[in-house]
Amino acid sequence: MENAAIPVVLPVYSPAPIEFERGEGAYLYAKDGRRWLDFSSGIAVTALGHAHPHLIEALTAQAGKVWHLSNLFKIEGQYSLAERLVANSFADTVFFTNSGAEALEAAIKMARRYQWARGETGRNRIITFQGAFHGRTLATISAGGQAKYLEGFRPGVPGFDQVAVGDIQAVRGAISGETAAILIEPIQGEGGIRPVPYEFLAALRQLCDEHGLLLIFDEVQTGLGRTGNLFAYEQAEVEPDIMALAKGLGGGFPVGACLATARAASGMAKGVHGSTFGGGPLACAVGNAVLDVVLAPGFLGHVRDMAARLRGGLEQMARMHPDVIEEVRGAGLLLGLKLVPNNAEIAKALQDRGLLTVPAGDNVLRLLPPLIIESEQVDEALNAVRDVCNSLSAKAA
Repeated sequence: MENAAIPVVLPVYSPAPIEFERGEGAYLYAKDGRRWLDFSSGIAVTALGHAHPHLIEALTAQAGKVWHLSNLFKIEGQYSLAERLVANSFADTVFFTNSGAEALEAAIKMARRYQWARGETGRNRIITFQGAFHGRTLATISAGGQAKYLEGFRPGVPGFDQVAVGDIQAVRGAISGETAAILIEPIQGEGGIRPVPYEFLAALRQLCDEHGLLLIFDEVQTGLGRTGNLFAYEQAEVEPDIMALAKGLGGGFPVGACLATARAASGMAKGVHGSTFGGGPLACAVGNAVLDVVLAPGFLGHVRDMAARLRGGLEQMARMHPDVIEEVRGAGLLLGLKLVPNNAEIAKALQDRGLLTVPAGDNVLRLLPPLIIESEQVDEALNAVRDVCNSLSAKAA
């Protein structure tokens, strides 16, 4: 039979040959009892580690009440979560989704609709940046513009113009009478943990204000405390008009959100957008529980302390092993090692030493520990990286 060789799960992934049985805090355990320190966090999703008791309590309490209502009815937890996100950000309103890609889809539609509602019906193009990653839907791979994600799926969704990060003249030159918005990640994650200079973000804000454009930040990976602030834009002191969130928002439960100012959302009338599952009772119960922890006094300070300890150790290793680590990138607990050897091979070597990491573009290895990480676990991770560096340097000598 023609389809006899295909696995029952569509073979678009290549999972590591480990079957985890349970997780606890920063650790994952396999069926045979082996333990790994999880510095992948499900690609920045399990922000509070595994089996966090407050999240379990919130989820199980809600599961015993009501699982799903649809947005035909008011969901109490959705409104409280929205109020807390608004109170702690630039935004005036929130639309909930199931994922980061859906949050970006909402942002793209909102930007086009904003211009349309103002009578600017021809302004529907969005400027994006080389190396970006905004998700896996057809619109978001088109926005990201990376050939490897578009291969075999063309034609992409039209309406995106890509320029180089940091080249403000290129951005200025790309603005036309059809431009509706500019979309950017404050730190490119999948693209190689590449922070965007603050002055470039400020210049984008100025260009948007000058030309009547909306500024959209993709904080799917950087949001919810990952950089040491609740949102990365706070460090740049540049506020967007629209922002996409997901990953850490649910601590492992699928939930995303599109935040916006009242002005940016002014075109989103009743019935123009929606989601069957977005903002459901279970997701919002967990989202509120995540905010309980992340917004607690001292939590973000702890993230910054652990980030400084981890980064300091990694930078010391980069100085000692320039043949292995070329550069340490990122902010907070979103750190990347620009490597000389192949990043996938280093990820495997670290996995063999009990540390889970995530490869990224530009031959970078992402270190994404849970935000609850403690100093002993930071040191444990540094020891694993040191072992691999020592081994590689010894072989090269």
